[in-house]
Amino acid sequence: MLFVANSAKDKIQEILTQQKLDEAYFIRVSVTSGGCSGLTYKMDFDNESQPNDQIFEDNGVKVVTDLRSFLYLCNTTLEFSGGLNGKGFYFNNPNATRSCGCGESFAV
Repeated sequence: MLFVANSAKDKIQEILTQQKLDEAYFIRVSVTSGGCSGLTYKMDFDNESQPNDQIFEDNGVKVVTDLRSFLYLCNTTLEFSGGLNGKGFYFNNPNATRSCGCGESFAV
């Protein structure tokens, strides 16, 4: 399961409205090789499902990931922190054994 915190839900709905994206759009999350800790998160809006997609809905937000990425993301919560010192969107991933200082990269 992938989870969406209230802070992320509110920001996602704000972006969808600003960009005039309809309810067919969802959040696509993936994990790719790279970054200083070995793996990095990628997040986009998408409206086309792919074979082997894992589809979750939490807090009224549809989140889709590929099967390989889900192995790294299981039980992860998408969060948002705004303000001057905010991180923007970030992932609270209980599977990560370490992460880099910028929070963009992690290892399991």
